[in-house]
Parts: sequence; structure tokens; C-alpha cells
Amino acid sequence: MASTSVRNDLVSGKRNQRSWPSSSFRAASWSASPFTKSAGRSSGEDNEEDLKWAAIERLPTLDRMRKGMMSVVLDNGKVVCCQVDVTHLKLQDKKQLLDTVLKYVDDDNDKFLRKLRDRTNRVGIKIPNIEVRYENLSVEGNVHVGTRALPTLLNVTLNTFERILELFRLAPSKKRKIHILKDVSGIVKPSRMTLLLGPPGAGKTTLLLALAGKLDPDLKVSGRITYCGHELKEFVAKKTCAYIGQHDLHYGEMTVRETLDFSGRCLGVGTRYQMLEELLRREKQAGIKPDPEIDAFMKATAIYGQKTNLQTDYVLKIIGLDICADTLVGDNMRRGISGGQRKRVTTGEMLVGPAKALFMDEISTGLDSSTTFQICKFMRQMVHIMDETMVISLLQPAPETYELFDDVILLSEGQIVYQGPREHVLEFFENMGFKCPPRKGVADFLQEVTSKKDQEQYWFRRDEPYRYISVPEFAECFQSFYIGEQLATEFKVPYDKSQTHRAALAKDKYGISNWELLKACFSREWLLMRREMFVYIYRIIQLVVLSILGFTLFLRTEMSVGTVEDGMKFFGAMFFSIMNIMFNGFSEQAMLVSRLPVFYKQRDFMFYPAWAFGLPIWVLRIPISLVESGIWVVFTYYTIGFAPSASRFFKQFLALFGVHQMAISLFRLVGAVGRTYVVANILSGLTFQIVLVLGGFIVSKNNIKPWLKWGYYVSPMMYGQNAIVINEFLDERWSKPNTDSRFDAPTVGKVLLKSRGFFTDDYWFWICIGALFGFVLLFNLLCIVALTYLNAMGDSKAFITDEDDKKNENSTFRQHVNRGGQGINMAVRNASHQERRTGMVLPFQPLSLAFNDVNYYVDMPAEMKSQGINEDRLQLLHDASGAFRPGILTALMGVSGAGKTTLMDVLAGRKTGGYIEGSISISGYPKNQATFARVSGYCEQNDIHSPYVTVYESLLFSAWLRLPSDVNAQNRKMFVEEVMELVELNQIRNALVGLPGVDGLSTEQRKRVTIAVELVANPSIIFMDEPTSGLDARAAAIVMRTVRNTVDTGRTVVCTIHQPSIDIFEAFDELLLMKRGGQVIYAGPLGHHSQKLIEYFESIAGVQKIKDGYNPATWMLEVSTPSIEAHLGIDFAEIYTNSTLYQRNQELIKELSTPPQGSSDLRFPTKYSQSFFVQCKACFWKQYWSYWRNPSYNAVRLFFTIAIGIMFGLIFWNKAKNIKKQQDLFDLLGAMYAAVMFLGTSNTMGVQPIVDIERTVLYRERAAGMYSTLTYAISQVAIEAIYSATQTTIFSVIIYSMMGFEWTARKFLSFYYFMLMCLIYYTLYGMMIVAVTPSFQIAAVCNSFFLTIWNTFCGFVIPRTQIPIWWRWYYWLAPNAWTLYGLVTSQFGDKITQVEIPGAENMGLKELLKKNFGYDYHFLPVVVVVHLGWVLLFLFVFAYSIKFLNFQKR
Repeated sequence: MASTSVRNDLVSGKRNQRSWPSSSFRAASWSASPFTKSAGRSSGEDNEEDLKWAAIERLPTLDRMRKGMMSVVLDNGKVVCCQVDVTHLKLQDKKQLLDTVLKYVDDDNDKFLRKLRDRTNRVGIKIPNIEVRYENLSVEGNVHVGTRALPTLLNVTLNTFERILELFRLAPSKKRKIHILKDVSGIVKPSRMTLLLGPPGAGKTTLLLALAGKLDPDLKVSGRITYCGHELKEFVAKKTCAYIGQHDLHYGEMTVRETLDFSGRCLGVGTRYQMLEELLRREKQAGIKPDPEIDAFMKATAIYGQKTNLQTDYVLKIIGLDICADTLVGDNMRRGISGGQRKRVTTGEMLVGPAKALFMDEISTGLDSSTTFQICKFMRQMVHIMDETMVISLLQPAPETYELFDDVILLSEGQIVYQGPREHVLEFFENMGFKCPPRKGVADFLQEVTSKKDQEQYWFRRDEPYRYISVPEFAECFQSFYIGEQLATEFKVPYDKSQTHRAALAKDKYGISNWELLKACFSREWLLMRREMFVYIYRIIQLVVLSILGFTLFLRTEMSVGTVEDGMKFFGAMFFSIMNIMFNGFSEQAMLVSRLPVFYKQRDFMFYPAWAFGLPIWVLRIPISLVESGIWVVFTYYTIGFAPSASRFFKQFLALFGVHQMAISLFRLVGAVGRTYVVANILSGLTFQIVLVLGGFIVSKNNIKPWLKWGYYVSPMMYGQNAIVINEFLDERWSKPNTDSRFDAPTVGKVLLKSRGFFTDDYWFWICIGALFGFVLLFNLLCIVALTYLNAMGDSKAFITDEDDKKNENSTFRQHVNRGGQGINMAVRNASHQERRTGMVLPFQPLSLAFNDVNYYVDMPAEMKSQGINEDRLQLLHDASGAFRPGILTALMGVSGAGKTTLMDVLAGRKTGGYIEGSISISGYPKNQATFARVSGYCEQNDIHSPYVTVYESLLFSAWLRLPSDVNAQNRKMFVEEVMELVELNQIRNALVGLPGVDGLSTEQRKRVTIAVELVANPSIIFMDEPTSGLDARAAAIVMRTVRNTVDTGRTVVCTIHQPSIDIFEAFDELLLMKRGGQVIYAGPLGHHSQKLIEYFESIAGVQKIKDGYNPATWMLEVSTPSIEAHLGIDFAEIYTNSTLYQRNQELIKELSTPPQGSSDLRFPTKYSQSFFVQCKACFWKQYWSYWRNPSYNAVRLFFTIAIGIMFGLIFWNKAKNIKKQQDLFDLLGAMYAAVMFLGTSNTMGVQPIVDIERTVLYRERAAGMYSTLTYAISQVAIEAIYSATQTTIFSVIIYSMMGFEWTARKFLSFYYFMLMCLIYYTLYGMMIVAVTPSFQIAAVCNSFFLTIWNTFCGFVIPRTQIPIWWRWYYWLAPNAWTLYGLVTSQFGDKITQVEIPGAENMGLKELLKKNFGYDYHFLPVVVVVHLGWVLLFLFVFAYSIKFLNFQKR
């Protein structure tokens, strides 16, 4: 009945009963082939094909949907048509089918889509479409402003208390309301492609997220958004549309094809299947025979649940990813595809799905203009032919890309300035008095015309004085413009809901059934596990090494059985086993946290529910647990000498398996709740502190305070610990009768259990096993709950100045406007000489740079040698020659891989490897890198800065260390202010720089800070690598204005640049153009409107002439490609070498390589511009502010210290005053051990990401000759020492007062000293490990291994006196063993209190410590000195590694 009603609705054109989103008909969906049947076929072949087709027609519907006809090439070369099952097409079959319908993507895609549309139109099937309306849409957010927005430790503390008070409505919020979108209205129509433009911060992303129904719930939204008249709550908006975000979040371990296949599998096929079923039925009724290839294509893309879908191959082909389909996506640790390709994967991930409305946010970042054009062209075909609804936000669309769009939305300051047809937008601005110049891109003009600083240059009414027109004024005028009036008229007529195609709006939450979703997620998880096999192999190797260590430490020949004293050693062995099994799965936490960003994206885009993600991880880790537990038990059980019984062997294996499963489940839960590495590490530290301390070994159950007993029963480790000790001590060999009347227990085994508070009955083993698996179930369920309801931790990038700053802003704006708004190029160039020379108050020496026949080689990569290349070296630069002069702005250009950055690195002396030949001279003298670094600046493409200092502080720090020492502080600050004015940074002077892509400044602001940091060094020569990459037109204009202003002060500036717009390109004076292989093909002036460059290339025979209005930069790169060279049979490098231009350049190089009369070479009296003391002072100043503003590190570790202190104080309340039994001493020793282990490990792990980030900054600052590496190391260690001292003070005061230690100055200071030294050497150890490894991820792997060994040999798990003689030497190499020695001996080593010992006579405390633990009170002075030695050793290795190891390969 249902299918009949669908058919009837389709025939009558009414709404049908099924919901069919469009992708069914998107390009991607099914497309028609441009190739029809060959005309030259024989009738016999046709008859044979007709018979095969008739056979398919007679099949039942289900089979007919899966069978198609495909041309297959036989071995003899004959092409035959045969029947195929489209669900079982091999990769080769898919490739052949795609090549048949889409041989040349550029030409065939349009025909392909039209044939598809014709096929559906021919039988009267209506394709659903969507109209999106937004009326009076406003979005507001609440933020802190001014210095209160900075995340200092004080502000974070105040914010926390404020939130608590707000929660209970005890205080009003101190946040200020900001308007992101202000009352915007508009209509996005199907079949029209809309371009969204606007400067940074205009609200483009917010608008797209609002339309997609994906706005942050913390934002306040008002207004109305409808799809075909339906409110967002009436259907599943996230499934109906697709939002393609700016951030490229993918699993680096998966290939491009696997990423898109998984996406297509989860998103499903929409209603393609029902649509195809109806299409086949109607064609059969009408006697229509479809094109076989098209039919096969449509069927292959309509079957849901396939592991791989032909849809993926189609999308890969149209967005140009087919060449890297089987390459890993890659990440920080894995080499993968390029940034531009990664951006296309983000786009493709949503295109493979069935969404009918697409909102694309800055999809062109990292793409060159030709690739952006191609993708937008395919999107346009999809929109026009398949009735898609699409809004695309682009940064710097080239004119040819801009022309592809039908409509434009121009957004500025949260308001819509224009929305309507593209062809009318210039008319609107001309009505307002602004005209786009002839050689200006319209998109660039639109983004600049609303800006206060850029607006004046476009004013064209010469008979009227210019007046600044604000954004609200533009928005108001648009309402009365005829396009605005048409829009208002359309709004008056509500959308007729009855016209909505039922397939347009998705009603189902997910694209496929729950079972299929689970299968897809299982399949992906298994794939990821195989790709991460290194982690599991490493874990197994670590386990094997530790098990060998374990059984040699507790070797059965040394493990006698039968007495209470013997049992103590077995307790240590079992605790050692449990600790290693538990912490072996710690990597699960980091693995889950690393996967969360992709998970949150896919969960929110309705790929799958959280349980489908969490369940496979749980189930697939069970075999891992079995293997790891099995390896441990096999290696240690009989070698250590546990109970020699097969049943007890398997019972210990079961117990350790349960502990392993419980631990990895708990680690995953903590990762899901913590969500970031830092927070998850702190949470896991606290959780495992509680679990471990209350687990029954560190503190006995009998000694836990009554009101904390519940903690003992909820500690999962307690059940594991009980199971393993019950299994051992209830064996027959421990059944010797008890002779100690102090213990009410029949056997020695039960005495051992009772003395530590463990259970003494056999049945408790099975209760404990049941409890362990109960915890496994609970933790996994809680993990799924956390994954379902918690969202990613976000950080606002906005920085808002307070009122005073706003006044400054306005005055700054006025100054700029009164000076006359500068354009990018001509307005600046034509400024008067005096005006051009303003802005740089310090004198500098203008210098030229000439280089001749520069060659650069690297060692031949192993991959190329494996391909049969026998050369030892690979040449990246070939005889590069050129000259850069003061006051002349030079562009260094070429296609990707031409060697632009390589040449710049060689000239600037930034290469860390390779072989350089040729001559480089500075104003006639051979270049000396030590002095050259002092007079040059290098703006790197990556914008590397310390994240936790403000913009002003970054500049001040650079000026402090790079300006000559004779410049006093006042002049230095004045100079910094001048540079900030020049680079337009005053508005954000107090904003934190932040981490790229995470928080802090935008890309464009960060780029300007990079330039300013080099300018404040007052350099004579500046190199800039891609200063405009990743910026929108307005931002690029600001940066280029800065660059131009810098050149006009008489400096020598060289920029590499990728795909500039016309006006950016023509802001340059000269060009050095390179081709692939590192050869120069043009070096000379550009000329007015690039005339000289154009004349040079047009004079070469065969080179295509440039079209009017075409971008000379684009044309130049297009006509000099290798394919053009091959086609014309010429070599552009050879033509240049034989030209008169080359001869003139050689004469110029010769002239600039000769020292002028009376000149002298650059010389400086010292290596650095500042003294060692000033360097230390400046570095410490920067570190001080960085640490003060890094609460995620410092506030959290101080909180962690307080939490551990209070928890230990409560658990061990007044324990130090009541040492009566041996177990009391064990408890105190356990408390010291746990405190040292957790606080120390927390410091080690916490400092590593910090040092890793600062190290990349160090590489840049060291290359610039700012300071000695030793001063950096000293300042980093000094600031860490201050925070460690704060930690120690907090911890010592809490612990000392709550645990009841003796309050004497000597004892307290001893305790304080040992804890302080301990925290410092743990921190230094973490810093040292990062310094000797390439990344903190590798450092973290090294940590776990070495820290585990430290904890094993520290004297708690097994006292030194019981360690076998062959391992005892290592006790002295474990730093924390010295700390435990110092802490325990300094507090109790002089006490003679009698202590009760099970199975032996009472003994004095001092004697007990010496006999059982080897702690001698008279040895304390040595312990004090050794602590200092550990600190100095780790400091030396850290400083040495930072100085001599450079992991930045250039």
C-alpha cells in the first residue's frame, strides 16, 4: 500500500509519502552519461544486448535494483556488454564505469548531470528542492571585556566564583552582551548559487551555522528560520542540510577514500532507492530503455549500507582528489595529503551524503585560485541542474570564480549590506557614491568598501565631499534600493507549505538503520586499530620488558614461602602486577581524547549516535585485554613463584583481565569527561589517586576512617587487589598454623590477609570478579552517556576592548581617515616623500643583497632511491641569481615546488641541513650569518609566537632583545608604538596572541603581529614568506599596506606570494619568477600595470597573449607551466639566460657585489645586542606573563595539589602521631609514595606540551639572534621553580598540619626541601625528555616507561633490603627513591617508638626503618646533596639539548 501511494503521488505531482532528500539527485547521486551507445554497432550485438536487458527486466524488483549492464573489455580486446551485480563492483570496475560516463571531468560533468535530469524529467518525476528563509535573525553572546578577558590565574579564579554565585542567583553577571548578527533577513533560493562575503568578524560563520541549525546553545538567538515554510523543529534540520566548516577534522590514520566511504555509508542514500524504484517502474511501463552505464551508475549509488559506494568515487573525481584517494589524510605525526587537499576532503565528506541544502564555510583556504574555480564550477552545475540550495563563503575569490555565483550576500559588522543578484551589487554601491576601479576584483572591492580605513579611495563623486558611510547606513539604504524592496515584497508572501515535496525535508535522525550504523562503526574502529598497531605493539613490548623486570626483581628462588615476613614480599609482587596492568592501558585515554574532535563533528552532523561510536571501542579492546593480561601472567606467574596450581593460575589471569578491562574503561570515561589532554590528565590523576590510595594496599582497610569506608568499597582497584591476594594466600602452602596470639586467624595466609584488612573467605574472590566486571559495564555506560551529552570545550576568539580602549580606537580611526585612506598600492606609492618616510623613528643602514649562481642540494630521499635514482644528492636550486635593493618591493613567485621558500631560507640563513653553493653578498661584502641575523628580519608563513603574551608584549620583547643596547627603554617603547600604528595593531594591543586555530588572534591579525615583531627589530632587510596566504581580501589589503609602508621607509623587502589578486600583485616593484626545479625564468621590473612583464613573455614565440582585465600573475603562471614548455618545445630558464634582461641583471649583481668607496663590512662588538643579564631578565619577564596567563596548566596544577593535600590529610588524619603497628608505618610510607608519584608525574606530563610549544618559538627567536639558549633555559627553569615552590608550600602546609607531623623547624624545612626538590626534578625531567625528542607525544611515550621503573625501584613496592643484589644498584638511580628516603627518614628516622610486627617481636621505629627499609638517619646529608645533583643533572641535559638538538628540519 505504501509503495502504491508513493507512486500515485509521484504521478499526480502531489506530496509523496516518503521523504527523499536530494542527494538522490545530486550530481553525486546519479548522473547521466555524456556517452551514448556507439552508432557503429551491429544489429546482432544490439539484439544480444536487448535480450540481456529483457532478462534484467523480468527479474523481481529487489534483484532488478541490483543488476545492471556494463561494457567489459575481454582479454582479446573485444568489448562486450554483460550483466553485473552493482553491489559487488570491484575498484577496477568502478573506475571503468566512471571513466565511461566522466572521461574528462571538466567537459563531461555538465552533460552527465543534464542526462541524469533528463532521465527523471522524461518520466515526470519531480525533484525536491528547498527554499531557506531567515527573518529578523539576531544572535547575541556574553563575554568578558578588556583585561578581564585575559585568562590570568586571578581572572580564572574570579570567573569560577562568579559562575557559582550566578548559579545560585547571588550576583549578576559581569559579562558584556555582544551582537554577532543584528536583525538580518533574507531568502536563499534553490537553483541559485549564493556567495557570502564579509570582512573577518562580520558574522559569516555564525549566519551559516544558524541556517544549518548548528549554533552553540550558549548563544541567545531570536528571529525565525524556515525551510520551505517549516520551522527547524518540524524536521531534522541537521540531516536535511550539510554544513561544511572551516576546520579540517579527520582521522589522520584513514585514507581519503576510506574517509569519504565511511561518511557516505553513515549518511546513507536518502531516498535514492525509492526514487530509482519508481523510475524503473515508470520506464518499464513507458517501454523506455535507459543508457546502460547511467543505469548501472544510478543503481550502484542507490543501494545503502555498502562499505564502498560509487558515490565516493564520483565525488573524489569532481573535486580532484582521485590522484590521492589512497593516501593517508595525515596529521601532526603522520605525513599525509596537503592542506589544500585536506580542505577538499572536508568538502567531499558532506557531498557524498544526501543533503539538499549545503552551507560551505571558507572552503578555499589553502587552495590556489584555479582549484577553487574548478570546485565552484562543479558546485554551480550541481545547483543549476539538480536544484540544490547552496551558500558558499569564500575569502579571496578570483574574478572568474566570483562570476560563477548567481547571488551575493555581503555581511559586515553583523548586518546585511546587500543581498541579491550579483549583477546588481555594483549598481547599489554606485548609488551610494562608490565605484569599483577598473583593475580591481569586485569581491575585493565589496569587502573593503564598508571598511572605515579603505572606503575613501572608492568615492567617485568628485563634485561632493567624501563622507564616511557606516554599515548601519548601508543596510538602511539597501532597504530602499529596488533589490531590497523586491526582497521585502517576497517576504510578505509566506511560503506555501503545501508545495513542499515530502522528500525535501528529512524526518529520520540517521541515514541508515541502527544495525548498519553499528557495523559501519565497528568496521572503522577495526581499521583504526590496525593503523595504530604501533601503540599496541609498544604496549606489549613495554609489558614484556616490565614483566621480565618483575620476575627478576621477585625471582622465585628469592621468594620463600610460609611466614608472615615472606608474605610481605608477595604483597609487593602482586601490587606491582596490578599497577602495571592498570597503567598499561593509559594510552586509551589519550587515544580517545585525540579522536573526540572528529567524533563531535560527526555526532553533531548526525553520522551516528554516541553508542555506535563507544560500543565498538569497548568490544574490540576485549581481545587486547586478553592478550596483555595473558602475556603478563604467562611471564610472571611461575617465575615469581605464585601458588603452583593450574586453577589459581587461571584465576589470577581472570582477575588481571578484569582489572585491565576496568582500568581502560575508566581511562576512556575520564577522557570522555575531560575532553582535552590537560583536563583529562588532571582528572585521571585525581581519580586514580583515590582509586589507588583506597585500593587496600597503600592504606589498610582497618586504618581507613569510618566516614571514609564507603571510598574503600567504591574503589574498583580494591576488588582487583582482594581477588589476587585471596587467590594466593588461601592456597594450601600458606595454611601453616598461626602461632602469633595477637592475630585471631587460623593460618599464616589469613594472618597476612587480616593484617592488611583484606577479605579472608574464598567466596569473596568471585564477588570481587563480579564487581570488577560490574565496574567495566558501569564505566562503559557512563562513557557513552558522557559522549552523548557533553560537547567539545570551546574557546572564544573574540577580544573586546573596554570603554577607554574604544575611545583610543576611535581616535586612531580618525587619524587614519584624516591622513587619507590608503589603498593597497597606488595611493601609498603616490603619497608625498615626507609622508612616506614617517613612522620609523630609529635610524638604520639601508642594505642591498645580491646573490649569484646559488645552488642548493639535499641528500637524496630514500623513497626516490628506491625508485631507481642513483644520485646521492637532489638539487632544489639551480644557478639562482638576483639582487634585492633598498626601497624596492620584490615578489618571489613560482608554482608549488618551484623553490621559493627554499631560496628565501638559503638567503636568510635559515636552512638547518643540505649543501649550499654560490655567492651571497650584503652591500658588496660576503654574507656573515652571525652579523646578518642582527640586521635582517624573517616573517615565517606559520606565524609562530608565544601564545600567552599579548600583542604589545610580543613586540616589546622582540624590541628589547634585538634593538642595540644604546636604545633606552623610553625610545624602545616609542618605537614599538610607531610600529603598532604602522601595522594597525592598536585595537588589539592587549589581546592574547593564542594558539593558531584554537584561540586568540585571527589568521590575519596573527600575520600582522608576525610582521610587526620583525619590524620592531629595525631591520634593513626583511624576508616575508606568504604574508597574504589564508587571508580575505580586506585582511590582505591591510598586510600589503603594511609591507608597502615598510618598503617606503627605505628598507629592502622580499615576499614570496602564491596567488595574488591584480592590485596586490601590482603593489610590487620587481618580480623574481621561478619554475619547478629551482630555476629563475624572470627577474626584473613589473612596470605600470605589469606592462614590462607582459611584454617580456609575449615576445616569446607561441606564448598566448593576455586577455583584457585578466590577472597578470595568474596569466604569467599559466603560460610558464611545464606542459606549455613541452608543447612549445622551449625552456623558459634557457630563454631568460640568453636575454638582455639577464645580462642587465648580471651587471647589477656585479655592481652590488662590489663594496662602495669608503664603506666597511658589518661588525658588532658582541654576539647578541644585549648582555647576558638583560637576556635573562627579558626571557624571565616573558615566561612570567606566559605562566600567569596559562590557567589550564598552572591553575589546574595548583588545584590538583590542594585536592591531593586535603584528600591525603583526611585519609591519613593524625596518622604520623600514632605509629603503633608495622601497618601504620606502611600506610605512611604509602602516603608519601603516592603523593610523590602523583604530584611528580602530574608535573612531568603537564609541562611537556608547554615546553613543546615554546620550543618552536625558541627556534625562530634563536635564528633571529635574540638571545643565548642558556638564558632561555635558565628563565624557563626559574619560573617553573617559583610555581613548584608555591605548590610545595600549599602541599606541605596542608599535609603537615592534617597528618600530624612534628612541628619543629628542622623537620618542616626538611620535608619542604625534599618535596620542593622532588617537584623541580620531576618537572625538569619532563622538560628534558621533550628537549631530546622531536615531539611531546613521543616524550609522553618515554615517560610512561621510565616513570614506571622509577616507581618500581623507589623502595615502596619492594624495600631496598629485599631487592635482589643484581638489581639493587638501580635503586640509587631512581630519583624518587632518594625523595622517599629523605621524607621518611627526616620525619621518623630518629624516633625509638616500639612498633608491633606480625609474626615477629616488637621493634623500635628507628631500628625497623634501618633493618627493613635500609633508611639510615645519619645518611640524610648525602640525600640532601643528591637531590641538588638530580636537579642540576636534568637542568644541564635540558639546556644542552635545547642548544644543540634542532628537530626543526628546513
